[in-house]
Amino acid sequence: MNMKKWLAIALACSAIALSGCGNSGGTQQASQPADANASGASAPGGEKVLRVATNAEFAPFESKNPDDSLSGFDIDLINAMAKEAGYRVEFKDQSWDSLFNSLRNGDADVVVAAVTITPERQQSMLFTDPYFEITQVVAVPEGKQVASVEDLKNLNRVGVVTGNTGDLAASKLLGATNPKVTRFESLPLLLKELQNGGVDAAVSDSSVVMEFIKHNGDKGFTMIKVPDFEAEHYGIALRQDDTELRDTLNKALAAIKASGEYDRIHQQYFGTAAAK
Repeated sequence: MNMKKWLAIALACSAIALSGCGNSGGTQQASQPADANASGASAPGGEKVLRVATNAEFAPFESKNPDDSLSGFDIDLINAMAKEAGYRVEFKDQSWDSLFNSLRNGDADVVVAAVTITPERQQSMLFTDPYFEITQVVAVPEGKQVASVEDLKNLNRVGVVTGNTGDLAASKLLGATNPKVTRFESLPLLLKELQNGGVDAAVSDSSVVMEFIKHNGDKGFTMIKVPDFEAEHYGIALRQDDTELRDTLNKALAAIKASGEYDRIHQQYFGTAAAK
């Protein structure tokens, strides 16, 4: 065997060896569950895993703690439901605009992120029974009043979170291309801009705005209910063919309501038991 031929064989063997190492020195991807179907995902040993996509920027429903753990009403609720149904939960905290793609692609089994049930969303996904009622409200700084849609139209900048129901509501009332509607990537960014005077008002979910005002009570912010905004409901979103998992979660939701666990969680975050 001549030297050139020997080197060629050695290089080929090295390439084969390296190809079995994956991304050496790079980021290793976690292995996917063996089976993702209507019953959630199956982990090794047969343990049932519920992969939950969320966006931890919507207190008090979901937020991130200093140690990177998640907390909030939605987090405790899905943990309680999963325990009732015999699942272990794996959370995936990600941006709001990636949540539904994650669901469609099979990277998550459900989306739990204060998702409002709307006719448009029901065309592309399933929802569990509603678990929380809210309405869109307007948060304004001291000195500003909004009592009607006309008042809202007279403001220079109305802030919303892109893709949230507040965005849909403001777009419906003011026009989707109205330059007065100013969109932000997350609720913290929107509320920070409201605090800094960058927007005249912020449209978002009632419970979220109440939480913001509670922690900024000395700054003169006011929550105003506009009659044009109708009551809405949150639901857990699933893929359209996951009827079995939806039914399982609905049974779990009914069970924790009957046991009083739902009221306990509601009391913890909102100071009262849920309205009957």
